[in-house]
Amino acid sequence: MSALEDITHIKERLARKNHFPGTSGNLGIRIDENSLYVTTSGVDKYETTDSSFVKVDMKGHAIDTDLVPSLETVLHLKVFTQSAANASIHIHTVANNVISELYGKQGYIEFSNQELIKAFGLWQESDVLRIPIIENPADVTVLAELFGKHVNHDSGVVLIRNHGLNAWGKSTQEAYKLFEAAEFLFQYYLQLAAAKQYINLKER
Repeated sequence: MSALEDITHIKERLARKNHFPGTSGNLGIRIDENSLYVTTSGVDKYETTDSSFVKVDMKGHAIDTDLVPSLETVLHLKVFTQSAANASIHIHTVANNVISELYGKQGYIEFSNQELIKAFGLWQESDVLRIPIIENPADVTVLAELFGKHVNHDSGVVLIRNHGLNAWGKSTQEAYKLFEAAEFLFQYYLQLAAAKQYINLKER
């Protein structure tokens, strides 16, 4: 499977779950050491066309096309220049935006004693998953610098406050797995908090 086929498959998988509201979200995949595919700016990601992805160099400049790469290509470039990862996913959901706002001032959220943290290679009972939360400056170059401080491994996830989640890995499957596991944990936490509040109100 080519890099373009691979990232298209993941885009369509995410689309089936309605993860691209209002043309939001973007994806990147490494082609080689000098280039990558990223989603085209402003396109409807629920459809796949010849304009869905644009080939760019490692400075984010489009190669042999007039298509405009996603503004957040700078985030994917941080992943591909600072790690050996080959795939990068940036997705906005209600759950990850709410979690990022609730814990934004703290700068991270932690999960423990949850089965899904095993997706991150955490298998011991004492293990704790810490997901960083960074601020969301309007200047994407500043955002990229904040994000890059947390790209220290070949796979991982970072929340951007009120902006979405970035997940990356050595393959599209690994990046998707981390995104999906993180989303499960966010939704679990929010539903658990709501249930506890409901129970507390009933017991008053």
